[in-house]
Amino acid sequence: MTEASDGELARLAADGDDGAFAELVRRHAPRVRALCAATLRNADEAEDAAQEAFLKAHRALGRFSGEASFGTWLHRIAVNHCLDLLRAAGRRRSESLDALLDADSSVLARALTEPSPATTLEDRDAVARMLNRLIPDQRLALTLCEVEGLTYEEIARAMSCSLDSVKARIRRARAELLEMARHFSDSDIV
Repeated sequence: MTEASDGELARLAADGDDGAFAELVRRHAPRVRALCAATLRNADEAEDAAQEAFLKAHRALGRFSGEASFGTWLHRIAVNHCLDLLRAAGRRRSESLDALLDADSSVLARALTEPSPATTLEDRDAVARMLNRLIPDQRLALTLCEVEGLTYEEIARAMSCSLDSVKARIRRARAELLEMARHFSDSDIV
């Protein structure tokens, strides 16, 4: 017996099959949670946002056209919800670059120059704080690209923006991270 595709499950769920929607949640929950966590930078808020994104998706199943994959469509709902939360909260960058440099210069330099799977929790936390300094749209685009492995086209659909906008956001995010990294080393890192 072959496993049903996401599109088939979405059609079944739209027709009222709760088991089909439960399977979609099972398949996509880890990526949606990771996306929300990368965007919101707060585990509790991310969990709530992921649940809300699934609720919104469930209510909107009748509008899923299948033009994009179900995963891309769901990412778009999660992204929009997280960005709405960030706008509503009026978050601002709370940590000054000088404080970040003083506290984490050696950790960040090591994490940026010697990336490895064995990166320590301290290193990952320092890199996460650097990513958190990016504006939400740039951080989100970079996360979807580098962490989630989405193509630029998939990111454009998920973020409801043009392909050129995705490329610009990722380019600016990388440039800003490189600029921050230069503060950690006397020589250029890249």
